[in-house]
Amino acid sequence: MQVRDASPATEPRAASGLSIVIVTYNSAAVLPGLLNSLPAGLEGIGQFQTIVVDNDSTDSSVDLALAHPIRAKVLRMGRNAGYAAAINAGAAVAAPDADLLILNPDVRLLPGAARVLVDRLRDPSIGVAVPRILAEDGSTRWSLRREPSVMRAWADAVLGGRLAGRIGKGEMIGDPAMYDRDGPIEWATGAIVAVAARTRRVVGDWDESFFLYMEEVDYLRRVRECGFSVAYAPQAQAVHIEGEYGENPRLSALLAVNRIRYHRRHHGPLSTALLRLGIIVGEGLRAFRGPPGHRAALRAALTSASATETRHPS
Repeated sequence: MQVRDASPATEPRAASGLSIVIVTYNSAAVLPGLLNSLPAGLEGIGQFQTIVVDNDSTDSSVDLALAHPIRAKVLRMGRNAGYAAAINAGAAVAAPDADLLILNPDVRLLPGAARVLVDRLRDPSIGVAVPRILAEDGSTRWSLRREPSVMRAWADAVLGGRLAGRIGKGEMIGDPAMYDRDGPIEWATGAIVAVAARTRRVVGDWDESFFLYMEEVDYLRRVRECGFSVAYAPQAQAVHIEGEYGENPRLSALLAVNRIRYHRRHHGPLSTALLRLGIIVGEGLRAFRGPPGHRAALRAALTSASATETRHPS
C-alpha cells in the first residue's frame, strides 16, 4: 500500500479531532461532488483530516482526490481489497484518538452534518452515530435496519422488502415516524458512519472477510455487544446517490452469500438452512421478472450450502 499526500506540510492534525475516511473504487464520476460538499458538511469541526483510500481504481479517482482543494491524504491499496479492508487502512493512518467519519464516494454531506454526528458521539454510551440519508429528490431513504433473522428473511422473500418494511415484519424499517425520531437502532446502511475513538479502541478493526456487504452489520453488532449503542441522528443529513446492486449480478450474488455467511456465524445449521431457503424463495420469485441480479443471487444461494467464503469481485 502506498501513501500519497497532496500537502504534507499543511494537513490538519486529526488528534482529538475527526478523520474522514473515503473509500474509492473507480469513483471519478461521483468523488468530486463529495469532496465539494465537505467544507459545508464539516462546519463547526475544528480539526479534521481527509483520507481517501483507493481500491486500485483504473480511472482518475486518485488524481481527482490529490488535486482537490480539500487536500486529502491518498492511500493506494494496490489491489481491490474491499470496503472493510480499505476502512481499516484509513483508520490505521488516522490518529488513535480521532473519531472516524466513514463515507462512500457517492455521498453528499449537507451543511453541519458532521458536527451533529460528532456531538452525538460525546455521549459515552454511544459508539456509532448515523444520519438521515436522503435521495437526490430530497425524500428520506429507508436506511435503518433490524438485525437479520429467519422470520425477517422470509417476510422480505414473500412480501418484498418494501411491503415487509412498511408493516414492521422485514429487515428494513419502513415506518416514516422512525426516521423523524432520534434514538438507538440496531444497524443502518454503511454509506455514512461516524465511529467514536473509544469504539475503535474497544471493538477493533472491521472484518475484512466481508469483502463488500454485511461488513457494517457485523461491525455494528460487535459495537452493541461491547456495550455501546448505535445512535440515529436525523438532524444530520446527507444525500446518497445509490447505485442499484440488483443490476450487477456479481454484487447481487455476493450479497446473497454474505447474508448466509453472517447468519451462519451466529446461529446453528437449522436456522441457517431456513434463512438460506428464504433467500432462495425470494430470489426465485423474482428471478425471471426482475433485474438480472436476482438470478445471480439465486444461483449463489443455491450453491452456498457449505461455502464459508466467496470469491471477491475485482
